[in-house]
Amino acid sequence: MRRGLTIGKIFGIGIRVDWSWLLILLLVIWNLATTFSGFHQDWGWALVWGMAVVAALLFFGSVLVHELAHSLVAKARGIPVRDITLFLFGGVSNIQHEPESPGGEFLMAILGPIASIAIGGILLSIAFIDTGLRVIVTDTAQVLGRLGPLLTLVVWLGSINVTVGLFNLVPGFPLDGGRVLRSILWKVSGNLRRATRWAVGVGQMIAWLMILAGIAMTFGVRIPFFGMGLGSGLWLAFIGWFLNSASVQSYRQVVIHDVLEGVPVSRMMRVDPPTCQADCTVARLIHEHILGTDDQAFPVLEDGQLVGLVTLEDVRRVTRSAWDTATVRGIMTPTGKLVVVTPAEDAGQALEKLTSVDVRQLPVVHDGRLVGLLRRRDIIRWLQLHAERVRG
Repeated sequence: MRRGLTIGKIFGIGIRVDWSWLLILLLVIWNLATTFSGFHQDWGWALVWGMAVVAALLFFGSVLVHELAHSLVAKARGIPVRDITLFLFGGVSNIQHEPESPGGEFLMAILGPIASIAIGGILLSIAFIDTGLRVIVTDTAQVLGRLGPLLTLVVWLGSINVTVGLFNLVPGFPLDGGRVLRSILWKVSGNLRRATRWAVGVGQMIAWLMILAGIAMTFGVRIPFFGMGLGSGLWLAFIGWFLNSASVQSYRQVVIHDVLEGVPVSRMMRVDPPTCQADCTVARLIHEHILGTDDQAFPVLEDGQLVGLVTLEDVRRVTRSAWDTATVRGIMTPTGKLVVVTPAEDAGQALEKLTSVDVRQLPVVHDGRLVGLLRRRDIIRWLQLHAERVRG
């Protein structure tokens, strides 16, 4: 089950917030309140905390613009985008599959940082008009101390957007800069998997440098740009650890899709899966189909046609007292809401469908008739049998 909450849609793309985002939102607000009160001791607590809340929300709004830049390019190139999720480390666009070409990868990756740097540049230009470029660069503390609330917000938001844009250009896969690097390596080598492996290697090297730098900062070593201190050091090391884990996971996903490419669903689906009738009671479904088996989903047939799918999750929502009267028709997911695959469909595409709708199985249909059931564990078993290729 996916965590978080959907808060709306922009350009047809769902916007979600993960629960971890609430933690980072509170930390950013607290940090900004401390920063603003330090520069503006004449501000009251209401103004300090109010500005901190506004600045934090606008910052995450700019993160959303960054991710929208990625997503809109993907959609324009025919790549489905499930949603954008704001979480602990900022945001991520849930793009359904890899770009078809190095050029598409490059464009999709580079526009996110460009959007952040453009936002930051515009905001800082507004501040420069008021304060002067030389003054704000050479004596930032003095400038911030004499700015009013609005310009303080503009300077901070502009600076943080430029920082985010430049940080994302670091060539550490799967950061945007790492994807730009992969697109170049892909163009040179002509092989996505090999380019990914090289980009992941660079990403892991950068991740370990961040981890080591973060540890050094906790012991009082001053690192250029990052500074020193326990809190900053632990945060930098944590980001490095996350980047390393994300690099490995991204490469594994590319390899899995590579192994599944060209393999038809018919080679790994379960033929003649257990089925039930639409008018079957829940009690009969439990006693005749569920108990004594490890099956968790049952295609529902009526006159030989697939009319729905019933799962253990559907059964669990029925109270014990209603088992004898409730029917499968009343609790199943009807075919109109089901995602299905065909026997000739590529297994890699089927895996994308499984992931996109977050289910464990997909009915396999040919000419409107059920011919099998593709389960997530069938794909996992196939990958286990080809473990050597997956590890490679």
